[in-house]
Amino acid sequence: MSSASESADPEGELHATQAPHEPVIVIDDWDDYRAAVATIAEGRGPIAIDAERASGYRYSQRAYLIQIFRRGAGTFLFDPPAIGDFGELNDIIADEEWILHAATQDLTCLREVGLHPTRLFDTELGARLAGLPRVGLGTVVEHLLGIHLAKEHSSADWSTRPLPQPWLVYAALDVELLVDLREALGELLDSANKHEIAQQEFDSVLVRDLSNVRSEPWRRLSGVHSIRGGKNLAVARELWLARDTYAQEVDTAPGRLVPDSALLAAARVLPETKRQLSVLKEFSGRASRTQIDRWWNAIQSGLASTDIPASRVASDALPPPRVWSDKNPEADLRLKAARAVMSEHSEELSIPIENLLTPDYLRRVSWTPPTDITPQSVSEALESLGARQWQIDVSAQSIAQAFVEASQTPEESGEADS
Repeated sequence: MSSASESADPEGELHATQAPHEPVIVIDDWDDYRAAVATIAEGRGPIAIDAERASGYRYSQRAYLIQIFRRGAGTFLFDPPAIGDFGELNDIIADEEWILHAATQDLTCLREVGLHPTRLFDTELGARLAGLPRVGLGTVVEHLLGIHLAKEHSSADWSTRPLPQPWLVYAALDVELLVDLREALGELLDSANKHEIAQQEFDSVLVRDLSNVRSEPWRRLSGVHSIRGGKNLAVARELWLARDTYAQEVDTAPGRLVPDSALLAAARVLPETKRQLSVLKEFSGRASRTQIDRWWNAIQSGLASTDIPASRVASDALPPPRVWSDKNPEADLRLKAARAVMSEHSEELSIPIENLLTPDYLRRVSWTPPTDITPQSVSEALESLGARQWQIDVSAQSIAQAFVEASQTPEESGEADS
């Protein structure tokens, strides 16, 4: 097992360098794939798995490299675009425990190629529950295994072909250490009586909806809230849709074609001619001039549209807590009281407060509490929102008590204390 080591430059400063690692090959044909599947089947224990995408470079979030390590079998790097479907591999490993770091980042792209875990150990989530102060893979590996793991290629364009050997070594190390890391984290969780907590959290990740589909995705434009005027919003929408269509056609991250700021600049100015658009200083990006007809047509479509977007979108989102004292003073008192007791539990259990209970759940039950506030009614409210059983067990009674105390006047509180 290799890792990064440290070397000194002529001025005596230490820098992380990659320790020697045997050459890594990428499996990109079916004969080698089937041979790898057979070898993995002969291995033992859990499956360490990771995926590399090309976020920020490509439109899709597909996997461009999948890495697998299993004791007794070794390390395997697969080329998903070349292999296509991984059903045969899934048949072999589906019932084994899969080890991933920050699983929610990779599960969607793994499922796209036919890899569907049924048992999970998430080392990032495990590190949070174990109370480690920092949970990045390199930091956790160094903290628990004493190995410095260089992370200089984490934002690389993994759609590059051929992939450089240093990138492949980096990718291999990401999975070669996961089994040891899982064992170290498992011991920490067991010693803190958090095994069942962790299992409930891992199980919840497997059933979580990771699609994140929005009804009006164009509203993701960074800064769109600053656009005023229905026609301006319509133009912003049409420009976003035109860019998204083109990004899909050329499989390129939309922001690399024309940045959000450029689209919004055009939507604010509403240029009257194609030339005015082409000379607009803020309208930049590598496709801003080569696709000028596309953008001009989008502007024309927006101006001609009778489907004018609303300036504000109906949402079930709660107001930000900073305004609760004005909008709902009772809820503000409940939230502050509940946060205080949850903060105490967080310190007692060495679990981050956001993992102890999803902050949105606490806000919602504080804003609209049960009519009759009891531990049971609060438990039911939290369960309906999606809280795990361990979270309910830890928090429901304390939240109910905090709500009751928050609703009492100072005089009532004094009587209760006496």
